[in-house]
Parts: sequence; structure tokens; C-alpha cells
Amino acid sequence: MKKIEAIIRKSKFEEVKIALNQAGIEFFSFWEVRGIGKATEARVYRGIKYDTSTIERMFITFYCREKYLDPAIKAILESAKTGEVGDGKIFISDIVDAYRIRTGDKGDKSLYLEGQE
Repeated sequence: MKKIEAIIRKSKFEEVKIALNQAGIEFFSFWEVRGIGKATEARVYRGIKYDTSTIERMFITFYCREKYLDPAIKAILESAKTGEVGDGKIFISDIVDAYRIRTGDKGDKSLYLEGQE
């Protein structure tokens, strides 16, 4: 099992959501986050340009079995890319074990319903 964390542009969130669903990822958690990086965003309000020091992004996290890892990564890479600085990052971690609290299912079985292989 793997844990995938991605930080993407807020404007690309809907595209990434659709692409992940098409890659077989049916559930993920997300947060609106702010960060500081090399990319900067300027905002214009009533004709005045304001330079902000923080950048709005979306943070997505989910867990998946090995067979979904490559399709999920490809989905994020293709749908979140603009080609500009600040497109984001993807982080992948190994998961030692997982349990479904309701049933006590352990390991990969905790990530999917019976009959969904």
C-alpha cells in the first residue's frame, strides 16, 4: 500500500479530481492550503496590483494499492500540469499496515469493499 500526497494549483483541482476518479481512485481527502515557494501570485483589486507572499494551493492525500499507484500518479501529472513554475509536487510513502475500524479488515482489504478486486 502507498500513501500519495499532492500539492497542486487550486485552479487545477477539478481536473485532477476527475482524472483520479478515472484512474480508479474513488476517495481522497483534500484541504485548501497556503504556502511559500518560488512561484508568486499577484492579485489585482480595483486596478491596484497586490503582491502576495503566500500561494493558494490544494493538498490532496489518499491511500491506494500498488495496482493503482502508476495510474494515479499519471493522472495527477497530466491533469495538474500547466508547464509553469508552481505546478506542485507529489510525494509517495510506503504504508506498513492499515485497518478498517468497522470490520477489522487488515492490509489491502481495508481499502476496498468485498468483491471489488
